[in-house]
Amino acid sequence: MNAGNDPLAGHHLALYLTGEHACSYLPGRRARTLFVDPTARIDGATYQALVDQGFRRSGAHIYRPACRACAACVPVRIPVADFAPDRSQRRNWRRNAPDLDLVDAAAAFDASHFALYRRYLAERHPEGSMAEDASEESYRRFLVEPWGGETRFIELRLSGRLVGVAITDRLDRGLSAVYTFFDPSISDRAPGTFAILMQIEAARRMGVAYLYLGYWLRESPKMRYKDRFRPIEAWNGHDWMRFERARAVKLGWKDAGD
Repeated sequence: MNAGNDPLAGHHLALYLTGEHACSYLPGRRARTLFVDPTARIDGATYQALVDQGFRRSGAHIYRPACRACAACVPVRIPVADFAPDRSQRRNWRRNAPDLDLVDAAAAFDASHFALYRRYLAERHPEGSMAEDASEESYRRFLVEPWGGETRFIELRLSGRLVGVAITDRLDRGLSAVYTFFDPSISDRAPGTFAILMQIEAARRMGVAYLYLGYWLRESPKMRYKDRFRPIEAWNGHDWMRFERARAVKLGWKDAGD
């Protein structure tokens, strides 16, 4: 990375590029990944700078796509002070907020969390690689392993029963939504949408500017939902661009567009 206006200047982070591998999001595509030296010491401020340049975290590994001919993965974030829910999102909040209790917990292994995680993957994403390796070890590596900053596990409870967990990183300028899993029996409540709305409200209360949502992919039904939260900002490889509700996000890495 170049210095100048680079917020990572002076951090001296080594970056590595993988060989091509199967894309996790789009069938039949080949992907490459740029990742930060896993032995580097990462703190919250360093990770904030990385997130602001399109990086994402999986366990202790920090990465971003670096594919040869594909620009589908677009980092997005919500400016929480300006967020305005649409009708469906308002309805979701009215249905869930009154009786879904939120319990804030530190990042730690919990057997009830893990059991719910396995059930979620088995019923909602049975064809995915995560369901194929839903072991305790892989769960710990993905969501529990320390990485240098602060992570919270926000439990969703219905009449005391655990029905969801939203994992979020606390950063200097915002929250970063890492992953959410929930009891498939409450799918009609759209708990994934509620988890995002809840994290937007949490960011507002904390007085931070953004909720980072990771990667949006127009071609992936599982990732396309993020575009419904407006206004939204998308990273084009150089700057964050803002898109209001009436403006479609037509953007990709390296300004590749469609």
